[in-house]
Amino acid sequence: MTEWGFYGRHQERSQLASVLARGRWFFLQISGRRRIGKTRLVQELLKPERRERVLYIQIPDSDPAGVVSTARDFMENFGVSAPLPHDLRSLAVRIGELCAEGWIVALDEFQYFSRKALFPFTSELQSVVDRLAATPEARGGLIVLGSLHTEMQALLEDRSAPLYQRLTDTISLGHLDIASLLELLQAHADTSPERLLFLWNLFEGVPKFYRDCFEQGVIAADRQTLLERMFFSSSSPLRTEADNWFLRELRGRYDLVLKYVARHPGCTHADLQAHADSVAPEIGSQVGGYLKTLEEKYEMVEKRLPVFAKAKARRGHYTISDNFLRSWLDALAVPTAAINFRPLNVLVEQADQRLMTAEGHGLERLVGQLYEERSRKGLGDFPLTSRIEGWWDRSDTEIDLVALDQTHQHLRLGSCKRSSTALVADLGRFDGHVARFLKAFPRFAGWQVERVALAPSLTPEERLAIEAKGYLPESLVDLTAGLLPEPSGGSP
Repeated sequence: MTEWGFYGRHQERSQLASVLARGRWFFLQISGRRRIGKTRLVQELLKPERRERVLYIQIPDSDPAGVVSTARDFMENFGVSAPLPHDLRSLAVRIGELCAEGWIVALDEFQYFSRKALFPFTSELQSVVDRLAATPEARGGLIVLGSLHTEMQALLEDRSAPLYQRLTDTISLGHLDIASLLELLQAHADTSPERLLFLWNLFEGVPKFYRDCFEQGVIAADRQTLLERMFFSSSSPLRTEADNWFLRELRGRYDLVLKYVARHPGCTHADLQAHADSVAPEIGSQVGGYLKTLEEKYEMVEKRLPVFAKAKARRGHYTISDNFLRSWLDALAVPTAAINFRPLNVLVEQADQRLMTAEGHGLERLVGQLYEERSRKGLGDFPLTSRIEGWWDRSDTEIDLVALDQTHQHLRLGSCKRSSTALVADLGRFDGHVARFLKAFPRFAGWQVERVALAPSLTPEERLAIEAKGYLPESLVDLTAGLLPEPSGGSP
């Protein structure tokens, strides 16, 4: 069996390698959502064969004594000599001594130092960092990794924080791009559009989830086998992932909002308000505040505006920003909670059917990302000049894809559907959506306008039918062409 490799992250690897190659003191922040690959990136660049003096400490969500005890254990494991720390102050001092000696020290889950009991550590670390920055002969570095953006921002970017403006470098890890996902699927499963859409809608670009599937032996399995093994077995690795990452911290305060948005992607504030008023009138007045907190503090919900809309427009559509959380709340949370009360095959089938429905919304996002990725790489005949967005209005006009090439005055308006049969049947109705869009934006009167019909796969007969209706047929096979790496013939 092909071993799991390190996929993507070419720009981030290059940036981290450049930081290490400078040969002088650095203070680097690496941020990104849980499981996105922050620790894996550091491990890849700090392998023992490349660097000897490396200390990694995973900070626990604990009190000061627990943090210091854990740090001592990691120091002993990595061969750090005495003295070992006995409190938060001596921990900061010892880290500074190691960095002065040329060690690279990585503190994972650094956001826990925003806790009141642990926050004094940042003041102690400030004096250490300032002293190292003023020492030309210091050759080591400090890397802090964190998965909660707001808390990391409060520790490192807030003007009142002790470590404000102390960073020398920052790396923000987002999801793996589609090319990297195709690379790992090519190595361990297949790159069919159906598998790409299924896994991307479920896991998006979170590498750890794909690796979990690989390690459980189901990354190449059929849909229901993968779902059963990853979510429904007693030892399923992802059965508690959403609770551990997203939901435990919220303590149920935002369940109504999150569940409704997950099950109604693209809902409006009015939709959500009406739902809250009907099922929980006592919190109806708090819906706006809940949305604001989930959007700005936790970054779990995003408000999408129609293309060309002003920033303060009221026609926003709300969606869950993370595919995994959306899939969990919409399709997986209830079935997995019922495994002791209903037949397993019935629950897995129920979850799979809900995921198939959700993949219609996921396809729109995937197509938009593919258009952007292809444009960045110079592939195809449509170089974008602005980010892909959709468009809608109060009369239920909706365009799934609005792509602009302003340089050549070229506009593409697209309809995306998971079912190619439904896509072809709906094109007559979609003509009306296009007509209303062009009427609303007369600026495109002199532009080359193309109508595009998009589905995961299209048969030759469906392509002919789409072309006969005046549309350009595009499938995920078309959009991934050129992104798919050539088979290497060996281990990645």
